[in-house]
Amino acid sequence: MRTTAPVAVTCGDPSGIGYDVILGAWQALRDEVPFFVIGDPAHLPEDAAAVIIECPAKAGVAMQDGLPMLPHAFPRQARPGHPAPDNARAVVEVIARAVTLVQDKQAAALTTAPISKKELADHAGFAFPGHTEFLADLTGSAHPVMMIVSDALKVVPVTIHIPLAEVPGALSKDLIVDTLRVTHHAMERDFGIKAPRIAVAGLNPHAGEGGMLGGEDDAMIRPACAALRADGVNVTDPLPADTMFHPGARANYDVAVCMYHDQALVPAKTLAFDTGVNVTLGLPIVRTSPDHGTAFDIAGQGLAKPSSMIEAIRLAASMAAGRAA
Repeated sequence: MRTTAPVAVTCGDPSGIGYDVILGAWQALRDEVPFFVIGDPAHLPEDAAAVIIECPAKAGVAMQDGLPMLPHAFPRQARPGHPAPDNARAVVEVIARAVTLVQDKQAAALTTAPISKKELADHAGFAFPGHTEFLADLTGSAHPVMMIVSDALKVVPVTIHIPLAEVPGALSKDLIVDTLRVTHHAMERDFGIKAPRIAVAGLNPHAGEGGMLGGEDDAMIRPACAALRADGVNVTDPLPADTMFHPGARANYDVAVCMYHDQALVPAKTLAFDTGVNVTLGLPIVRTSPDHGTAFDIAGQGLAKPSSMIEAIRLAASMAAGRAA
């Protein structure tokens, strides 16, 4: 899917598998999707084919000769598997720089390579749980929503990176309504699905069993679903999560909305472990990322599979083209 501008790709933690999978994505997409990576050229493997560009507009032509790279200096040389504390702040700077390029229309969309949240918190004063919240802050977005996308399933968790014990207290009718609205809008705008069918998972076993197994489903989730239906959104009442993800059930909806992280990500990663893509909905820019972490233990060893990064860049370009249209 060709876009009018290239996709911006951040390097992530340069000691992780970011460059491994980015280089693999360049090999796969060099004739399909123009993109460039922001990072320090000194961190690339010695045998990597790269082309240094001075602006994103040069990425399309450079793709044929090597990985287009917009330089961003880092204080320390990166060693695979050994993150350098001094590099943490530059990792954050790269993300902010990429967002600015997308906002300025020099890049069509953003794909982020994995970061180490602990490294950034410990050594760069990073005050966010992850990319999603940081990008929301950079773009002034009130309610970012995480979606995991694959050919088998699109799924959204209402709550994300919080302890399971805190989920019931974090949920509210308003939060569920807002998440459903953002999801519905994104399905129409970014994925081209008119009147998308949304399945909603209950919080408790059997969706509460009429209150016998917990009251949250009837007190919060069911009223939220009713409010959306009143506005013409095709959304179910809360469903038992244990019967939502077999093939027959998935044929009845376009996206599933779940109440907490693992309820959504366990089926997503079971069905598409290597090809799932993390998408941030509710932003004024398109942002995707591979659905995996830094994997310091295999960095630089040629073991990292680029499948998820390939799909993340491909999806970013497709979503950007959809918004432009």
